[in-house]
Amino acid sequence: MQASDFEVVIGLEVHAQLRTTTKLFCGDTIAYGAEPNTQVSPITLAHPGTLPYLNEAAVALALQLCLATHCEIQRYNYFARKNYMYPDLPKGYQVSQHTTPIGVGGYVTLTVNGILKRIPLNRIHIEEDAGKSIHDKYDDASCIDYNRAGTPLVEIVTEPAITSADDAAAFLTELRRLVRWLNVCDGNMEEGSLRCDANISVRLKGTTTLGTKVEVKNLNSIRNVKKAIEYETERMIGLQLQGERIIQQTRSFDAATDTTFAIRDKEEANDYRYFPDPDVAPFIITEATIQEVTASLPALPEALYERYVALGLSEYDAQQLITDKPTADYFEALLEHTPHVKAAANWLNGPVKQYVNEHNMAITDLAITPQRLAAIIAIVANDTVSFSTAATKLFPYLCTHATTSVDEAVTALQLVQEKNTDVLAQWVNDVLAAMPDKVAEYKKGKKGLIGLFVGEVKKRSKGQADPKLVTALLEEKLK
Repeated sequence: MQASDFEVVIGLEVHAQLRTTTKLFCGDTIAYGAEPNTQVSPITLAHPGTLPYLNEAAVALALQLCLATHCEIQRYNYFARKNYMYPDLPKGYQVSQHTTPIGVGGYVTLTVNGILKRIPLNRIHIEEDAGKSIHDKYDDASCIDYNRAGTPLVEIVTEPAITSADDAAAFLTELRRLVRWLNVCDGNMEEGSLRCDANISVRLKGTTTLGTKVEVKNLNSIRNVKKAIEYETERMIGLQLQGERIIQQTRSFDAATDTTFAIRDKEEANDYRYFPDPDVAPFIITEATIQEVTASLPALPEALYERYVALGLSEYDAQQLITDKPTADYFEALLEHTPHVKAAANWLNGPVKQYVNEHNMAITDLAITPQRLAAIIAIVANDTVSFSTAATKLFPYLCTHATTSVDEAVTALQLVQEKNTDVLAQWVNDVLAAMPDKVAEYKKGKKGLIGLFVGEVKKRSKGQADPKLVTALLEEKLK
């Protein structure tokens, strides 16, 4: 056997912190970055006699994600206790929907190297987060911060159906876009509000039985997910080739060396002793609630992509416009004010994106409203101002002059294209007279020099010469 005889099989478990203001079973706040142990109460700390009460907003957010990923919604739901002892778990157990997930099945669609793929989900369930252990504050002691304990999460569990590190990274990228699109999670992996565990196994190609798996825990970036899977794939295939046994275990990832290391042997589900939590009442999701939440969902990226392609945009342009929801929302608003769909896409994917990136800002902070950008597109379409001039002079000016109209800016900056053929002809003659060697080369067949001549005319006119008329005049003169 050799390495190419094996294939990797991957299942991901993604924990997404829901964008509620309070915890899953009490009113403690969950703002990121607060001083340790300042967002706790007797319920968070599991004092004797305290009773939890369910956060309805968390259920609503979880339901949105389930519907957006095509899950079957479970009407009857209850929470179970998952028993395990960690210092940052104040109750000594975690409250989770392990046995009755709110959503079952479903899928996430993604495109990898131009190939459309559908990654099946096993389930989505709600659970509470644990606290945080801090080991680097003191040399001889660890600290516990319970601020995060009780934070509402959803866990999105795929089927073991991902077959490469690239596909796993693409899935996580798409899922992060989706939770941000729905505003159910901020998707910030650096802050831990989106975390991923990867279950990895290898098997001989052509076989269907899953191999012994390892789980790499708490991967906090898409890069780390990809690197961890690549390393584990190589490590486990190497063990197989050497005739050694793969041990089912939990591992962690060292981002400094792009390697994994063992933490503990993996527990089985029965080790957790699941049973229904007697302190948390079951809840029922009605058909009316499902219909109400379905109606409130925004247009999703996949649907918008199909719509934009149907409007005549390229697949690339359509993909760029649905990178994030604020961009798609801006484009949707822009289409309400202009019939020029292709031009609108060119502006969003070109000058607008470049400007917001250069100024490290969000498109929602842009001073130019969709209606004002539509006015810019209109004056370019009727040849009042060239696209180049509008993009490099007019657009940046309007970005810093929020109360100035497009027409006022065009006048103030003297951007109206010169269309007087007599004036244009003089500029053309001056350019050709100043470049006799280039004129000779053009007449010998170097037709690409026409762009050089047009550019020189634009310089002489300070950008006011109509490039279409200039090109026509140059071609006529150069005959």
